[in-house]
Amino acid sequence: MSSKDRVVLAYSGGLDTSVAIGWIGEQTGREVVAVAVDVGQGGEDLEVIRQRALDCGAVEAYVADARDEFASEYCMPALKANALYEGKYPLVSALSRPVIVKHLVKAAREFGATTVAHGCTGKGNDQVRFELSIKALAPELKVIAPWRMTELWPFRSREDELAYCRQKGIDLPFDASHSYSHDRNLWHSSHEGLELEDPAQEPMLEELLLLGVSPKQAPDAETLLRIGFEKGVPVSLNGKEMRLSELLRRLNELGGNNGIGIYDLVEDRVVGMKARGIYEIPAVTILLKAQSCLEALVLDRETLETKRTLSEKFASLLYEGKWFTPLREALQAFFSSTQELLTGEVRLSLYK
Repeated sequence: MSSKDRVVLAYSGGLDTSVAIGWIGEQTGREVVAVAVDVGQGGEDLEVIRQRALDCGAVEAYVADARDEFASEYCMPALKANALYEGKYPLVSALSRPVIVKHLVKAAREFGATTVAHGCTGKGNDQVRFELSIKALAPELKVIAPWRMTELWPFRSREDELAYCRQKGIDLPFDASHSYSHDRNLWHSSHEGLELEDPAQEPMLEELLLLGVSPKQAPDAETLLRIGFEKGVPVSLNGKEMRLSELLRRLNELGGNNGIGIYDLVEDRVVGMKARGIYEIPAVTILLKAQSCLEALVLDRETLETKRTLSEKFASLLYEGKWFTPLREALQAFFSSTQELLTGEVRLSLYK
């Protein structure tokens, strides 16, 4: 088969996208190239995910460790901008989609694919983020979304998907139970679904949290931190220099252990519906607080006022999937210039 008949699939290693490899091949007659990008989601090793994709029928499996790239090129601009969607919601999943798409497009060109497939449904924001980014970087590529092809997509449950795999002789390490929908990267961990869809229901934090504990479970002890900034970039923790990706991981650990950065929010999605989610964002919460302390000391009143106004616009652009736009680039340049003045060490106390 010609390499021009290939489809690149955004592959997570989970059940849904594992099933999609075979289904796309059957429906389109094309070879499938699986693309897995590590943005700090944890869990299985990339080599395990790569082998699973091949076992499920992918002709190639492209895997990329993009943790440092994600931290420095995507998370850092959001931090410098104090980007909060609707003034309350730190950008989480939205930040990782542009870097994932960048690698999807790279793989499509490397392996001669003409089509990109993603696993987003018609309900969420990610379908918009993936498709706008793909069209911005490679307008010649076609896009298919199996989960929106409701007349063709035959699976109505995880049990259906597992039965399909058994038919194909594929043994996957998943069960059929319905659970929360989780998304995780260096920046955050988020949770949706089940009883969380009812705003009247109190979340069972003890069952949900992946990055730490609830405030009720946090120890009655103070944790002291010293965070060093150099030209607006956090570069050290308690006197030890760290890459940003490692600093985020460590702050998530420390903040999570103290019950810091847990948000229960209802957001307005791009597609016009409201959605409730529980978000764990300990590192971001700590860094935003530390950064605001430096800004209060260094930046003048008019710059701070202008930054607050433009931060809302920047957050909306990122939330709506408009990373690859001239306006995002222009706003990012403004925020970078203001943060050039922020050099010093901030001392913080974590106490649930």
